[in-house]
Amino acid sequence: MREVRADQKFALVVYLWGAITGTISGALSVESRAAWIIGALLYVVTDVFVKLILRGDLPEEIKGLQGNQLRSAILKKAFWGWFLFWLYFTMLVYTVGIHFTPVPYNDKSLLSHMMNGTNVST
Repeated sequence: MREVRADQKFALVVYLWGAITGTISGALSVESRAAWIIGALLYVVTDVFVKLILRGDLPEEIKGLQGNQLRSAILKKAFWGWFLFWLYFTMLVYTVGIHFTPVPYNDKSLLSHMMNGTNVST
């Protein structure tokens, strides 16, 4: 079996951080709708989390950088992966937390038939 490359490890750590911050955002948003901002602000510590987990095993294009250049490069490289996982987990946890149930607005809709257990007639 192949060894996992540094850029693959980087992506997995970013996805993990997105899932963690999304779960935090969603859980806090159940109580206060504006609380999702707290999870979004956790993006600014993505570089700290990545460096803590990877311990220097960074992708080649950012390995030689130091200080603010390294921080900036990690945040740029991580943004879209983090954002999509954060958004997905925020919406998932929020939806589960508020006990969302769909409401069909038409008795003839497929959703209505699925919820009532009736057959769809043509």
